[in-house]
Amino acid sequence: MVMRDIRIRLFMTTVILICIGLVMIYSASGIYAAEKYHDEFFFVKRHLSFILIGSALALLVMSYDYKKLRKFARPALIVSVLLLLLVLTGLGREVAGARRWFRFKFFSFQPSEFAVLAIIVYVADFIARKENLIRSIRWGVLPIMGVLGSVSLLILMQPDLGTTISIAAVIFLMLYVGGVPRRYLLGVLFTASCMLYFLIVSEPYRMRRIGAFINPWADPKGSGFQIIQSQIALGSGGIFGKGLGHSMQKLFYLPAAHTDFIFSIIGEELGLIGTVGVILLFVAFIRLGLRVVKNAPDRFGYFLSLGLVCMLSFRAIVNIGVSCGMMPTKGLPLPFISYGGSSFVFDMISVGLLLNIAKVGDEK
Repeated sequence: MVMRDIRIRLFMTTVILICIGLVMIYSASGIYAAEKYHDEFFFVKRHLSFILIGSALALLVMSYDYKKLRKFARPALIVSVLLLLLVLTGLGREVAGARRWFRFKFFSFQPSEFAVLAIIVYVADFIARKENLIRSIRWGVLPIMGVLGSVSLLILMQPDLGTTISIAAVIFLMLYVGGVPRRYLLGVLFTASCMLYFLIVSEPYRMRRIGAFINPWADPKGSGFQIIQSQIALGSGGIFGKGLGHSMQKLFYLPAAHTDFIFSIIGEELGLIGTVGVILLFVAFIRLGLRVVKNAPDRFGYFLSLGLVCMLSFRAIVNIGVSCGMMPTKGLPLPFISYGGSSFVFDMISVGLLLNIAKVGDEK
């Protein structure tokens, strides 16, 4: 398959996922929006604006030589750290005990989303520059761990454990592929596992999430409520679903029906066929993304595309896993489908970068 075909298929797969998302956002949020905002198209209109913004930025990064991003790797990382610090002050908006957003008139910006992209670009540039030193714990592993630890700490203070885990997992994989010795990575993995255990047991709400994951029926009206309602939605859809727009769980039973648990509404309304179709689209997206990685024209493009594909894949897998009750609740949106502002926009930017790398690889 030539790179031009890969670009076209990757673009079309993304468009199909976005279209599915737009339809399902309306279906999942229409009644809630009419009740709360007196406009059943409230979330659809806002999501359309996110699509326009994301498309414009994706086109911009497609037309810009991705290799020039290397000179912005450090400045972008510094800016992301400053934004993560600022959001923890009074400038950040607090929702449900979490301070993660800058709130503008119609758009909420989550600096952790920018930090994810910034650290992927930085690590890709670092591995490309330090090709001969990446195996060194002093000059290769420790500098990256310092950067990752600093960004992760600021995101944990929001608090946002899900995003922290996703960043760590992606960077770990990039370092593994980059040639960092396994003994160093195993040491980092052991240390990270101990820290994760401490972070979970130190916060009662995280322990409740773990308990709800193990046995949601132990607290069906509390910590297990979301998982139970999600599973009811998926199970009641059967093979063919109840029909588009006929979900019962979206009627104020399933919280975050148009965001974190939109996959459950897909299962209820479109059935097993709909959920399998969405999963197959993500499988196709991942396969095409990995082809971009394989055919990247240079080392920086290789690791940049690898990080982007891994991040989008990780979010999709976790979101679907949470909806099915196979993972504890994390609060990560389903890429291209869930309603969202900055998360959706940065997903679009990631696709634009992948198409850019594929284009350069085709021209090589």
